[in-house]
Amino acid sequence: MGGLKLRRLASTFLSPSPGPASPGSAADAHHAVSRATAHHPSTAPPSAHHMDALLAFGRGSRLSAASLAAALVDRLRAAASGHGDAAVALKCLVALRVLLARGAFILRDQLLAALVRHPASGRNPLALSSFPLGRSSFAAASWVRFFARLLELLLLLPDASASADDAEYLTALPNPHLIAELAAFVSVADAVRQAPPPPSSAGPQPNALIWEAVRLADEDHVAAERNIAARVQEMGERLDTLSLADAVELVCVLRRMEEGAASAPAPEWRKWAGLDEGVVCAARSLRERAEDVVLRRTVEERRLVRRDAGGSASARVHLPIRAAAGDGAFRRFGSTRWAGTVSALRRP
Repeated sequence: MGGLKLRRLASTFLSPSPGPASPGSAADAHHAVSRATAHHPSTAPPSAHHMDALLAFGRGSRLSAASLAAALVDRLRAAASGHGDAAVALKCLVALRVLLARGAFILRDQLLAALVRHPASGRNPLALSSFPLGRSSFAAASWVRFFARLLELLLLLPDASASADDAEYLTALPNPHLIAELAAFVSVADAVRQAPPPPSSAGPQPNALIWEAVRLADEDHVAAERNIAARVQEMGERLDTLSLADAVELVCVLRRMEEGAASAPAPEWRKWAGLDEGVVCAARSLRERAEDVVLRRTVEERRLVRRDAGGSASARVHLPIRAAAGDGAFRRFGSTRWAGTVSALRRP
């Protein structure tokens, strides 16, 4: 009798019972995203506690990281549909920016896969340039448009583990890749320069959510400027190794950077987004040197084309052809370039 009671007691503790979803499941991911991007309070960014909960999904399995990425993208799409919920959309974008910068590799990898344009449907979660500008949240909606575009450009940058000061990484890059990375960082700096005006911070309740987006954009601007300076210096050391195509591409990138820096003066609140004058001067000097390389490579290629054309003409003229009378003379074709040579060959 006692043994039967023990068996029943053991089965009560050991038998599976319905309960909450396992940690890292899709339900947990949607719940964590909903708490981090709640509409109320609409002017508060995701708290550090909620961001830590999202970052924890990157310390689990690939399935848990994929569940969080899917939940964030679903939340962003829902906020951008209909009349749009600017507060929730901007919170999603801010959370994505933090996760891409601080998340584990497995989480960043799943976020990149979830944010790229779908090859079949063509849907892009970050294509929010037409996000509705509501009357009550015009500033937040403007920053949704801006921050989504900035995130698109950030996804094109090299992996965050590649530091701007890593000389070995830069030295190992081929010329086309180095120029492509320079162009990507120039695009980020140019996008930050076009940021919309944030709301005033002098009021009793400043919009902390937008100012958090401003802070993150400033971090991206500083990082882009540092990476531009490092790549401009590296390109200056290997300028003589550029091909004509690479030199032309480099000139275009540097000229676009100069034109952005020399555009109309930015408003007072946006002066922080301008590039450092030293970086602009270094880029201008490199562009002038690159233009000289373009001219030199163009002259060299024209010489090669002329030499190849001359060699082919020579081969056509010197082909020995038997005359109908049986003599061993050479026939002269329409070109008169080698007339003297042919005449000299026919002399006894």
